[in-house]
Amino acid sequence: MSEIEPPRKRTCERCGRQEVWDGDRDVWRALETDGDRRLGQAHCLHEWDINGTYSPIAEG
Repeated sequence: MSEIEPPRKRTCERCGRQEVWDGDRDVWRALETDGDRRLGQAHCLHEWDINGTYSPIAEG
């Protein structure tokens, strides 16, 4: 049986913003590295690195 496995981390290819999935809140949140949040550009139209090469199907 196959399961759908959504992405857990994403990075904007334009500004470098990095986000991780917060399953407790069901939202994406900015990744923190050494106490510094990876926010990127405030007005960027984010282009996430999740594209046609990502496969959400995990063989179970």
